[in-house]
Amino acid sequence: MTAEKPVGKVLMLASERRSVGVIALISMIRMFGLFALLPVLSLYAADLEGATPLLIGLAVGAYGLTQAGFQIPLGALSDRVGRIPVILVGLAIFAAGSALAAVSDTIYGVIAGRLLQGAGAISATLTALITDATRAQVRTRSMAVFGIGMGVSFALAMVGGPLIAAHYGVRSLFWVAAALALVAGALLQLLPKIPRPRRSASWSIVPAFRVDLLRVDSYVFLLHTIMTATFVALPFLLSRRLGMVLTDHWKMYIGSLLLSLLISVPMILKDHRQGRGHLIGLAVSFVLAAQLVLAFLGFSAAPVFFALVLYFGGFNFLEAALPARLSVLANNEIRGASLGVFSSAQFLGAFAGGLLGGLFLGQGRPADVFFVCALLASIWLALQGFGRSRRAESAESL
Repeated sequence: MTAEKPVGKVLMLASERRSVGVIALISMIRMFGLFALLPVLSLYAADLEGATPLLIGLAVGAYGLTQAGFQIPLGALSDRVGRIPVILVGLAIFAAGSALAAVSDTIYGVIAGRLLQGAGAISATLTALITDATRAQVRTRSMAVFGIGMGVSFALAMVGGPLIAAHYGVRSLFWVAAALALVAGALLQLLPKIPRPRRSASWSIVPAFRVDLLRVDSYVFLLHTIMTATFVALPFLLSRRLGMVLTDHWKMYIGSLLLSLLISVPMILKDHRQGRGHLIGLAVSFVLAAQLVLAFLGFSAAPVFFALVLYFGGFNFLEAALPARLSVLANNEIRGASLGVFSSAQFLGAFAGGLLGGLFLGQGRPADVFFVCALLASIWLALQGFGRSRRAESAESL
């Protein structure tokens, strides 16, 4: 097999750098509105009229259901009518859902707003736009920038969400999300001209369901199931088990996120082949270890902090590696649809995680949720290892 040309030898063009930077920034500020709610929404929802543990979990994860339902059709539509129109409509819908949740006084109104937020499903289209704007030789680095941007957004949201909520209330976070969606739409004007993808002669999205693509889809489903379930339970662990007030939660998050960069950044830099098996397995092992620590040792701040360092290290690497891998595997003509399936799996995982978190939090024991997440991580390791020997010599190996 021909040796792979070193990735570092191919430099990104100025237009590629600008495109990737703008698209990553759009994604960052849009996702900030969703991420900032994660560390506070379950506590806020618990005080709403009609709240039950299951409905609290649904409020956290509801956006994932409509995101999952709309990623494929909107991704496929972007293959036909262009990425920018789909992105603009999606941002407008997201802003409307944020406003609806902000003015709602019941758990059902917040759930409705979250469902409408999710209907603005443009993650696949944004990712496809990056692939339109970049050459294959720099695709992994482009997707890594995109993934690192998401990690930065996640870090800022973990700090900013609790601080904003403590001073201005959780409702203000919904208004912030709506405003940021409008800002993201304006930023599209900064993009250079990007060639439109070649249209497929057929509307069929069957090629987007190839086995190798579905394997990556299953990984991102598990990643976001675990993530959302974790953040249904984690605020309760910090507040009720460790006795931390809401305004101090950010200290736990920012410290662990910063240390986790010592794990995730070297792994991303080493990942020259879009998610090699041992790196994926290592990252999932970090997530598994973190969940076990939270489940069995989450009785004081030190082990919880250590667990979050491991969790964020594995999570941020996987957030960058998985979409990069899929973007390379997907065919040009149906890349939007393929990334739509990927994003649908991602957000369906968020919905499933919200339900699982609410269900297993029903007895008021966050440890139950973390133990279930550990089981899911174990299943992931089994899936990732299954048949690896058959793929070891393949250039498409995970």
